[in-house]
Amino acid sequence: MSTKKSINLLRGWPNPALLPTPAILRAAQSALSDPSISTPGLLYGPDPGYQPLREEIAKWLGGFYVGDPDANRICITGGASQNLACVLQVYTDPLKTKVWMVAPCYFLACRIFEDAGLKTRAVEEGSGGIDLATLERELEKASREDRDSKKLKRSTPWSKIYSNIIYCVPTFSNPSGKTMSLSTRESLVRLARKHDALIVTDDVYDFLQFPTSSRTSNESLSNSLLPRLVDLDRTLQPLPSEDSFGNAMSNGSFSKIAGPGVRTGWSEATPRFTYGLSQCGSSRSGGAPSQLAATMMAELLKSEELQTHIEKTLRPAYKKRYEIMIEAIKKYLVPLGVKVGEVSFEGKAVFGGYFIWLELPQQASAELVATRAKQDENLIVAPGHIFEVSNDASVQFPNSLRLCFAWEEESDLEEAVLRLARIVKDLGDGAAFSSKERGIDQQPLKQDLGEFQ
Repeated sequence: MSTKKSINLLRGWPNPALLPTPAILRAAQSALSDPSISTPGLLYGPDPGYQPLREEIAKWLGGFYVGDPDANRICITGGASQNLACVLQVYTDPLKTKVWMVAPCYFLACRIFEDAGLKTRAVEEGSGGIDLATLERELEKASREDRDSKKLKRSTPWSKIYSNIIYCVPTFSNPSGKTMSLSTRESLVRLARKHDALIVTDDVYDFLQFPTSSRTSNESLSNSLLPRLVDLDRTLQPLPSEDSFGNAMSNGSFSKIAGPGVRTGWSEATPRFTYGLSQCGSSRSGGAPSQLAATMMAELLKSEELQTHIEKTLRPAYKKRYEIMIEAIKKYLVPLGVKVGEVSFEGKAVFGGYFIWLELPQQASAELVATRAKQDENLIVAPGHIFEVSNDASVQFPNSLRLCFAWEEESDLEEAVLRLARIVKDLGDGAAFSSKERGIDQQPLKQDLGEFQ
């Protein structure tokens, strides 16, 4: 095992220096020093969540995505992962609902689907963000096969059971960094409507966009946003009726912009869908998720300190980190035949999120590279097989790696890429690409996956 300083490019967390701790402290003091806020904050909250936060989020999102604020479309959650579990509890049935995940996928979501008794199927990203032709073919096949399928759950007046769930991260995807094109988004919404599908989108990286060119102005950056799928579902003709559950839900979270520990997020969908989600048994029994933290997040948005932190701290910091890593990749890895994954953003010089997706030379094993990087260089990277959809081997990534530039110090990012390049070059020179051929022990890498996000 190497004695070098450990560098972890697998961990998808924000660097502690980027947490808005002073702003959260002020928000907490404001909330807890006012009995009209602290008392309801320390009691059971209403089913849809703390109303002032619902209103602040609606106003904030309305300005960011350009739309009319509507707090009735917002439900406060315990974060994106907790909310996904609640969505599945309310709107799916193990005997009826099928799950389609864009691959490569955020693999920890697979466990949430499995815990709900649902089987996951892979649909390749493709150039537009999802292989629509394959998805449509499989949806039609599933529809023919399950015309007489029974349900396990009883019917309720506040919910419905969708035939299909389509899960994706359409903007700055984890892990690929890719952004789904506008035409694909529109077609996906129409496909969901046709096949009684709910599109669940993790929109957790949308605020973390930055220009990749000095010629991109702040104004053009703000105009680069593509409409979310939940926005398209609301505005595409034919417009859904006022009492519709809809076919898309946006899963939002403060984890990447305020801190994972606040355990607070929101969902946005139609008012009827939002109400049904608020009736999830765990919320009805335990009260609104993150009630106390929600009071602090409301103060943080009301003061606009969070918005300022995103604009003045996070975007510049992630832009700098991305540039350091991408320049190092071009310098050390590209000459070895490594390619940076496609991340098209409708032709605009914009990137965002936490991750860079790499494609190794065809004969190279990403799993072997990751294992050797840990053993020889004390460098932790994420091999592509991690991001395959559970129980579906139809879409695989044996030559891919995901690197995160958000967690480690800026000063270590170039060194990390240099270490990775040494491993890739060594394996290439030795013509040893199969982990079985080299007899490499992969257990140390597997132990690190417990802290993966």
